[in-house]
Amino acid sequence: MKNWHKLILGVLIFTGCRKPYNPPAITAPGSYLVVEGVIDSGSDSTIIKLSHTVKLSNITAVNPVKGAILAVESDQSNVYVLTERSPGVYVFPGLNLDASKKYRLSIKTTDGQQYLSDFVPVKNSPPVDSVTYRIKNNGIEIYVNAHDPNNSTRYYRWDYLETWRFHSVFNSFWKSNGDTVLLRDVIHDQIYTCWRSDTPGTIVVASSAKLARDVIAANPITFVPSTSIKLGNEYSVLVRQYALSADAYSFWQNLKTTSEQLGSIFDAQPSQINGNIHCITNPSQPVIGYVSVGAVSSNRLFVFNRDLPAWPTVKDVSNCDSGGYLYQYHDKGGIIINQVNQNINYNKGAIHPLIPIEAIFPKMGLYKVLGFTAADSICVDCTMRGTNKQPSYWKYQ
Repeated sequence: MKNWHKLILGVLIFTGCRKPYNPPAITAPGSYLVVEGVIDSGSDSTIIKLSHTVKLSNITAVNPVKGAILAVESDQSNVYVLTERSPGVYVFPGLNLDASKKYRLSIKTTDGQQYLSDFVPVKNSPPVDSVTYRIKNNGIEIYVNAHDPNNSTRYYRWDYLETWRFHSVFNSFWKSNGDTVLLRDVIHDQIYTCWRSDTPGTIVVASSAKLARDVIAANPITFVPSTSIKLGNEYSVLVRQYALSADAYSFWQNLKTTSEQLGSIFDAQPSQINGNIHCITNPSQPVIGYVSVGAVSSNRLFVFNRDLPAWPTVKDVSNCDSGGYLYQYHDKGGIIINQVNQNINYNKGAIHPLIPIEAIFPKMGLYKVLGFTAADSICVDCTMRGTNKQPSYWKYQ
């Protein structure tokens, strides 16, 4: 989850005060292990992220733990070793665990520390019934609906992945190979339409423990403002649902309350956030995280701009202007300057090369390219903010 690394360290040690104060949480040299992820008991990959908390004064918020040895262990001595896919990210594809057994996570770090989570039973999530949205005055609210006909889940957590389609400010039909400007292959090398994804760190939990039936109806997931670029074309959100134990629910609810509601004397006060992971080699050392085991269910929602009010969206790139650049430009002294080389062709003198957009032709209509319009790459190349590879699940209406 985003921003755990600074947030939790402060929550563990720091309480608010109006007087200037540098608590130990800011200056302490130590850091604590943060464990993020769920042991997926089904065919989906188990992904565990390890990091260390950092000082509140640090500029860097992420401190991944590299080179650790992670394994999922059963209470019948079965062991499944995870592989480090990227710094601090450990993966095992498709565990397909026996639901009658209990499991825990074992961690050994390069500094000789060993960590174990408690053995917990498999708790699979029921299907997500639906993900819906409602139009508000200033945006859309996303909701999730779920139920367990066996009345055995009761405690739920969700996270979500947002993806949206967007356009660059200008549509480029030309490109430079460094020496000359050529027609762009707009089928395989277009940089006008892209997709971008984000996984916010919002904690979303709900419980039906006090209800007669195990039903979650229209539980809010997130709010997307009307001005957001996410709603400019097509927007999609994938909601993932986790079934929790009562202890796991208490952990996430406590973390949510502590991290999102602190700020005034009327808010909930900071409290110790106790997970189910322990440092075996140093029992007094706090560890942040709660390891659950179970299959995850999910549901995807698409929202199309044409179905929304005519809201003006705010562009995520501003101050974009294009200019014209000629092969033969006569300056005031009568000297002929190749502006295309000076501004576009990076092997021919362009220090900060622009991306060509459209060709400039003579006014008489003759097919002779005089030069090109061009603009900064951030205004033309959407891949600087996303990917031009359409997701396999994407659909249009």
